[in-house]
Amino acid sequence: ERPLSARPQPKMAGASRVWRVGALLLPPAWRLRAPGRAFGTAAGRGGSSVGGRLMLGAAFALGGSAGLCLAARQRLREHSAAELPAGSLQLTLYQYKTCPFCSKVRAFLDYHGLPYEIVEVNPIMRKEIKFSSYRKVPILLANAGSPLQLNDSSVIISAIKTYLISRRNSLEEIVSFYPPVKTVTEKGKEVLEYENKYWLMLDEKETKRVYPVKEVRVEEMKWRKWADDWLVHLISPNVYRTPKEALASFDYIVREGKFGTLEGLFAKYVGAVAMFFVSKRLKKRHQLRDDVREDLYEAVNEWVKAVGKNRLFMGGNQPNLADLAVYGVLRVMEGLEAFDDMMVHTNIQPWYQRMEEVIQKTVV
Repeated sequence: ERPLSARPQPKMAGASRVWRVGALLLPPAWRLRAPGRAFGTAAGRGGSSVGGRLMLGAAFALGGSAGLCLAARQRLREHSAAELPAGSLQLTLYQYKTCPFCSKVRAFLDYHGLPYEIVEVNPIMRKEIKFSSYRKVPILLANAGSPLQLNDSSVIISAIKTYLISRRNSLEEIVSFYPPVKTVTEKGKEVLEYENKYWLMLDEKETKRVYPVKEVRVEEMKWRKWADDWLVHLISPNVYRTPKEALASFDYIVREGKFGTLEGLFAKYVGAVAMFFVSKRLKKRHQLRDDVREDLYEAVNEWVKAVGKNRLFMGGNQPNLADLAVYGVLRVMEGLEAFDDMMVHTNIQPWYQRMEEVIQKTVV
């Protein structure tokens, strides 16, 4: 079999974003751990006025397409030690707290017990990432002997996972296996994609240890891509489905974010109205049903069916990268009506609870 690094892979759409929702009231049947979650997406370009920048910031923070994210803040999270190659791995995650793609990365780092520092990026000015020509989040700065910047949520996850498994290559060499490629969308917009983003760059022996049969690897890659290409696009239309839901989403964001009094009022009320209408355009773009809840229910039940009744996780007794990706995307809705409805009207709850428990065990 040809080494994975030498095998050209099809370009796969994806990106990097996330959200977090506070511990709000949920149906009695559902239990949440104390900290909240979030929902969000990629960074948008700022407008010329403060109001315009606020609206554009709001338009690119949630669910792969829209939302208003939390303001700049920096804090340190401690996690249990992980098995690492020789030398320490220092990690700093630049994120929007409410972005699904960022949530995916956090779920991965948390599950593997990797200590990392979080820098919350202001979605309007983005001064925190002014050092980077890559203007989306998440961005992960990693130091495993030399400083390195990793972009794109799926690349970050694949590269760090490869590094944890394989001791043959430096992290810098591993990242080189995921080259950025400029592509042009149907609308003529130039975007940056990454080759091999769903592959782990392992040798034959390592591959057989992680993926005993080829189908296991194929399945994991398929559902990681599904989370990026489909599931994430169901978040915004569902959390902004009605004016009431849009206002509830922005109320949380403003309470948790760093806004002045007038900015907060503007973001909460004007932003909620704007995102309600944006969600309608997203529904049309992604060809969703009139009631977008039905698409959400169908998607999560499809996932549960794929996991099956005889496995705790898609990865078996422990989550694999697909489990972590789906969990990371869905948890950004916690505390919102869409999340409550999903728990009541789908079969996701047992798997989701298991994911909560297994990740919580690794977090100090």
